[in-house]
Amino acid sequence: MSRIIRASEINLYMYCAKAWWLGAIEGVKPGNVRELSRGSIAHARHGRAAAAAGLAQRAGVGLLLIGGLLAFFWFAAGGA
Repeated sequence: MSRIIRASEINLYMYCAKAWWLGAIEGVKPGNVRELSRGSIAHARHGRAAAAAGLAQRAGVGLLLIGGLLAFFWFAAGGA
C-alpha cells in the first residue's frame, strides 16, 4: 500500500514523530482544531494580501515605465 506523504507531514514528523504517528497512522484527531482552523484562515488571508501586493508592485513598475516613456517623448519633441 502506497500513499502520498505531504510536506506538512514531514514537518510534523521532524517536529514530533509521536504526533505524526498518532495523526497519520492511528488517526487520532488533534485537540486544537479551533486554533488550526484560525491558522488556516490567517494563512489564506495572508496569501491574498501577498498576491495583491505583488499585483500592486507590478502595476507600479508599469506606471513608472509609462511615465518614463512619456517624459522621454515630451523632451524629445522639445517640450521643455
